[in-house]
Amino acid sequence: MIVTHGPGAVRSASRISAVTIGNFDGVHTGHQAMLALMTDAARARGLETCVLTFEPHPRELFSPHDAPTRLTSMREKLELLEASGIDHTHVVQFTPEFASMSPEVFVERLLVGALGARWVLIGDDFRFGAKRSGDFVALCTLGKHFGFEVEAMPTITRSGMRVSSSAIRNALASGNLAGAAEFLGRNYSISGRVLHGDKLGRELGFPTANVQLDHNRPPVNGIFAVLLHGAGPAPRAAVASLGTRPTVKAGDAAAVLEVHVFDFSGDLYGEHVRVEFIAKIRDEEKYPDLETLTAQIGRDCESARAIHARQASTVAAPVSSIATPVMSGAGGNTNG
Repeated sequence: MIVTHGPGAVRSASRISAVTIGNFDGVHTGHQAMLALMTDAARARGLETCVLTFEPHPRELFSPHDAPTRLTSMREKLELLEASGIDHTHVVQFTPEFASMSPEVFVERLLVGALGARWVLIGDDFRFGAKRSGDFVALCTLGKHFGFEVEAMPTITRSGMRVSSSAIRNALASGNLAGAAEFLGRNYSISGRVLHGDKLGRELGFPTANVQLDHNRPPVNGIFAVLLHGAGPAPRAAVASLGTRPTVKAGDAAAVLEVHVFDFSGDLYGEHVRVEFIAKIRDEEKYPDLETLTAQIGRDCESARAIHARQASTVAAPVSSIATPVMSGAGGNTNG
């Protein structure tokens, strides 16, 4: 998949495209249906498939304090789009200047001039241009002028509910990992590089891989049974803590993702891994001392092992198609 950035021209003379536009946070089953529809249309017309997406999320620009938490980092989003067979993703930096662009200029400069759009697919609630003044009708009118077709994607529902990134965030926030997985089409996961931590887990007898978070407000928190992808050729059973660690950190601390991998030892520092969330064990709690915390970690490990044992005896949960590089030093263990 080709990835391009910025507002400048990216189209070669021979590149004409079927384009879909959106944030695609999570690349959930609704997004996947859009991508499949676009791919079918592109094949029928001999076009390249192209996703136009934005960084940051528009609400992070206009209202950063109440912007939604992200389901995927940009890297994860691009990996999922590539796994869906998309030919080209163009990432536009969402700035005040870009936000002030009129619908007409957006279409002429970006859709037609930069991307060579001949067929455009948008969601049923999509708005574009300054003050969200462009809609489906406006895009159809502009399409007739500039020579491209326009189609709107109908709402996708599962279990009687509209599939949306907001619904997934709500499910994750409430600990409903199964509901989130149904909408995502896979288990929720977080990818990141393993960083050096304060080594407290090792001192307590539970060494952890400290996974970098791209954003300080992940959509989940608590203690979880997880699978760690990237510590060798197969995912490994583990337990994870995602939160502010109130027992050892005071005040408004940043969220930390720590993963203790069972029956595994070695060095993962600097490696890129993916943490797949299987089931929530409990909420994060503050304990009076490290001895009490250590005892609870032991119980959490027992709970996670039991969950993994049950998973192994039933049909496997859906696994994300994100490609995680196989890590060097397989047979090594977690850090921190």
